[in-house]
Amino acid sequence: MRDQMQGHLAMLAFSALVAGSFSLGALVANDIAPAALNAARFWIAGAVIGVAALATTGLPRRAFAAPWRYIVMGGVFGIYFVLMFEALKTAVPVSAAAVFTLTPLMSGLFGWLLLRQVTTPRMALALTIGAAGALWVIFRADLSALLAFEVGRGEMIFFVGCISHALYTPMVRKLNRGEPAVVFTFGMLMAGGLLLTVYGWSDIVATDWANLPARVWIALLYVAFFASAATFVLLQYAAMRLPSAKVMAYTYLTPSWVVLWELALGHGAPGPVIFVGVALTCVALWLLLRDDTVRQDGTKQPTGGLRSHKT
Repeated sequence: MRDQMQGHLAMLAFSALVAGSFSLGALVANDIAPAALNAARFWIAGAVIGVAALATTGLPRRAFAAPWRYIVMGGVFGIYFVLMFEALKTAVPVSAAAVFTLTPLMSGLFGWLLLRQVTTPRMALALTIGAAGALWVIFRADLSALLAFEVGRGEMIFFVGCISHALYTPMVRKLNRGEPAVVFTFGMLMAGGLLLTVYGWSDIVATDWANLPARVWIALLYVAFFASAATFVLLQYAAMRLPSAKVMAYTYLTPSWVVLWELALGHGAPGPVIFVGVALTCVALWLLLRDDTVRQDGTKQPTGGLRSHKT
C-alpha cells in the first residue's frame, strides 16, 4: 500500500511538471525556433540521463547493437516536441493540454495495432469520457464550432504531434530488447538530438543564443531538466509500483494543472464553461484509478486496464 501511494505521488508530480511545459512553452514559442530549442533540450536531457545510466546500470555496448531502433524512437518523440512548440505559437495552453489528453485513446489504438492489446470496459469508458472532455475544451464548449469542425491551427498541429506521442508508448515495448529503461531512454535522446540537429541546423545557426531573452533559457532548462529528465525518473518509479493504465490515467490531470500554472504566471483562468471539460477529464482519471476486476471471493484485484490478445 505504501509503495502504491508513493507511485501515485510520483505521478502527481509528473503531471504537474509536464503541465508546466505547456505554459512556459507558450511564453517562448515565438522567441526561438522549435527545432533549435528542442535540439538543445534533447542534448541536455540526454546528458543528464547518460550520467544517471552510468551511475546505475552502466551503458553496455550490446544495448546499442541495433541503433536504428533509437533513431526511430528519437524521430517519433522529436516530431512530438517540435510540433508542440510550433502549436503553442497560437494555441492557448489549456486547449493544447486538452488535445494532449487524447493521447491515451490514440495510444490504445496503436497498442491494439502493434501489440494486440485490448482495453477493459471501464478503461474504454474512461477514455471516451476523457476524449469528450478534451473536445469540450478544444472547441470551447461551442457546439456549432464542433459540428463545423472549426479547430484552431495550433490545436490541429499539436494533434498531429500527439499522434506521434501516442505511437511512442507501444513502440517502446515493441522495440526494446531487454535494455534497462534508463539506457533505452538515453539512446532515444541521443538519436533524437542528432536528428533534430540535422533537421534544424539552419535554425540553430540562425539563433542568437547569447542574446536570447532570459525566459527562453528558463523554459529550456525547465523542459530539459524537469519536463524531460525528472519526469522520466518519476514515470519509471511509478511504473514499478502501479499498473500501466493507472500510470497513463494521470495524463487527464494535465489541463487542471495547466489552469493552475496559468494562474501562477498571472495569465488568469479560462472561462467557467471550460471547467466542464476539465471536470470530465478528472472523471476519466477517477475511473482509470479505480480497480477494475473482482476476485471470486468478492475482493477487488488491481489491474492495468490492458489485456494482451493473441491471435
